[in-house]
Amino acid sequence: MTEVLRRAVLLDRDGTINVDTHYLSRPEQLELLPGAAEGLRMMRDLGFALIVVTNQSGIARGYFSEDDLKDIHARFRAILADEGITLDGIYYCPHGTEDGCICRKPGRGMVDQALADIDFDPARSFMIGDKRVDLDLGRAVGAEPILVRTGSGSGVESEGDHGAVFVADGLTQAAAFIGGRLDKQGER
Repeated sequence: MTEVLRRAVLLDRDGTINVDTHYLSRPEQLELLPGAAEGLRMMRDLGFALIVVTNQSGIARGYFSEDDLKDIHARFRAILADEGITLDGIYYCPHGTEDGCICRKPGRGMVDQALADIDFDPARSFMIGDKRVDLDLGRAVGAEPILVRTGSGSGVESEGDHGAVFVADGLTQAAAFIGGRLDKQGER
């Protein structure tokens, strides 16, 4: 009998879960978007692993250090824990666009790192983000891409031809769509 791997929701961070402050560089700048915690709880209740994949070129640009990012992510996890939410992983790319690394979205390097640590099936998963690179990453790994209108998402939506399977106002609406998708597939 073949083992069925767990489903996951791959999530962008800035503009998707938290307010995009344009190079978030200090823990005290971190603020969850309205409905983000509720949406993450809904996804967790559906049995999904929650995995954050985030480009952090501010490190390459010298705006903040990897130690600063560790402090930001510690606060991020603490804020989510206060809401009853745990993440299965946070993966980041510290490189700039000109570095040509495979981990920078839309490259699949962060997802490959997550796959080495967490048993999940990208083809049975979703990728949620507010930028085209998030949607492109979802398609690259076989996950269903969902665009949120938060952050840069409304602009991406207005450009058209984004390839998302669904466009949501935020994570709560995205979670409801995912739950409905499971119902249609008879998996809930």
